[in-house]
Amino acid sequence: MEKSSKIILFAGGNLGSWALEEIHEDDFLVGVDRGALFLIQNGRRPHLSIGDFDSVTSDEQEVIRQNSEEMRSCDPVMKDLTDTEMGLLWALEQHPAEIVLVGALGSRFDHTLANVQLLSKGLKAGILCRIVDEKNQIMLVTNRTVLRRSGFSHVSLLPLTETVSGITLSGFQYPLDKATLRMGDTLGISNVLIAETGTVSIEDGCLIVIQSMD
Repeated sequence: MEKSSKIILFAGGNLGSWALEEIHEDDFLVGVDRGALFLIQNGRRPHLSIGDFDSVTSDEQEVIRQNSEEMRSCDPVMKDLTDTEMGLLWALEQHPAEIVLVGALGSRFDHTLANVQLLSKGLKAGILCRIVDEKNQIMLVTNRTVLRRSGFSHVSLLPLTETVSGITLSGFQYPLDKATLRMGDTLGISNVLIAETGTVSIEDGCLIVIQSMD
């Protein structure tokens, strides 16, 4: 796999036609559990399907097997990782330029929160990872990052660590200059990008940066 490549993980949470719009010609597609079936049902062949496949029927699992370039399955009981973490760890081992997770948000808040925290593994590996759904884009920031509007005009900042200090924002309706956010603070909620790009810089800690359409 080329270093410049992008891996898209299709997990089993909320998915729709918007998710297919994330795909570009050279992207490597990973179907995670039921996310693999979604790809196949929408005319896409996963390069890899991975998981315990406990959210599909035996017939659907066979469809996944026959329509994937590679399939890796595990016991649904005797495992320590979620399917999404299994897929992400595999993707990180390929050293792509970027990993995008779709279907990582859904009705199970425990899985949603766990998937947001999974982005920290991308930080440690030095690989850009982001979660995308129909209305939001989520990433983690520990230094300086340039955000692009791309339809996501609203931006919220939430501390992932107890304290995040030295927060400076430029290109936003409400700028900050070396501000501090502590867990539980709502100062960073619902800012607005006033230009096509904006910059988020921090000196210490880790921010969850959520871009939303409205």
